[in-house]
Amino acid sequence: MLSDYQAAAAETSRRLRRRWTGLDLRARLILGGIAGGLLIGLLAYAAGGKGAMPDFATAEVPVVTGTIDKRPIPVFLDGIGTVQASKTVQIRPRVDGEILEIRFEEGQDVAAGDILAVIDPRTYEANFHQAEANLLRDQAQLKDARSNLRRLESIGEFASRKAVDNQRAQVAQFEALVAASTAQVAHAKAQLDDATVRSPIAGRTGLRQMDVGNLVRAGDPTPLVTVTQLDPVSVLFTLNADNLPLIVDGMAAGPLPVEAYGKDNRSLLATGSLDLVDNQIDQATGTVKLKASFPNPDHRLWPGQFVNARLRVAIYQGLSVAATAIQQGPNGAYLWTIDGDGKAGMRSVVVTRLQDGTALITSSLPPGQKVVIDGQYKLQPGVATVPAPAQPEAPIAGSSRPDA
Repeated sequence: MLSDYQAAAAETSRRLRRRWTGLDLRARLILGGIAGGLLIGLLAYAAGGKGAMPDFATAEVPVVTGTIDKRPIPVFLDGIGTVQASKTVQIRPRVDGEILEIRFEEGQDVAAGDILAVIDPRTYEANFHQAEANLLRDQAQLKDARSNLRRLESIGEFASRKAVDNQRAQVAQFEALVAASTAQVAHAKAQLDDATVRSPIAGRTGLRQMDVGNLVRAGDPTPLVTVTQLDPVSVLFTLNADNLPLIVDGMAAGPLPVEAYGKDNRSLLATGSLDLVDNQIDQATGTVKLKASFPNPDHRLWPGQFVNARLRVAIYQGLSVAATAIQQGPNGAYLWTIDGDGKAGMRSVVVTRLQDGTALITSSLPPGQKVVIDGQYKLQPGVATVPAPAQPEAPIAGSSRPDA
């Protein structure tokens, strides 16, 4: 038994059939013409309002085109690095005493040998003068002993052999005393000099850890201040160890330039050169460490700062094309070419490297060959193409850096 809904649907269908059957031939033709007109209108609208059925076999496809270039292109390797100071010295006292003077400001640039602090020198001055007095005493005794030895040796046989030997021993004893006193003078002088704390390097001071009036001791774990050399600086960064042959070959040809960029990977901070490649590969990560040095006169690089390091390893002399032109198919990479008649064709290529929106390729295509860099999804071999309308402020391919 039919449900209520099925019964209602069947009844509606019977009524429509009765009404259509009741129409005369003229009414049927009019309704059929209206339906046909609507169908033709829809097809005409789909064909662009030309009022005719579109010919999909001969439709022109709008595409954005570019060309294959052959020009020198630098090949870069990118890695994340950390800035390191060339030299960092923690200034600690070498002698005990009270700090009498602090002669630097925090964040001040100092030269090698500049006085940073003065420790109470009175005890060390006294020790130095005492050591000098002991030296003078021992020198006088040595002088007297040598004079006595010369007198004994001058009288010859009238002097006993024992007396001469004893005098010679006394001279040697005073010579040893003079040597010891000389060393004590040097030690006392060094302690007196250490009471004046000087910077061993040129650099910039950090935060002061002690003030005037504090008692310090030699070997205190807390430094007075840390001095850091900011020009030049180094950048330590890592790269995939698979790139080692390329790096080694580049180093054999000469020094390799390195660029340091900010976090945005656009702001060039400094340009330097590669110093060394570490002598072992990190097996846990498959990377190798590299170190580059950078002149830093404007202090745009700061110790501990993270930067994007860019190492130029070679200059590529082959073919290149916009990276968006490269497509991937079952047989590998290919691109769409445009011939002189504006028709599209497919050509296989070998991509050796993708860099900054550019693909470095190996192909038999000639430089200057026109290729499609956008709109490939509509293409078929032999289809005619037309230039697509320009899209302002929407580049198809390019570099992340404005100067690339």
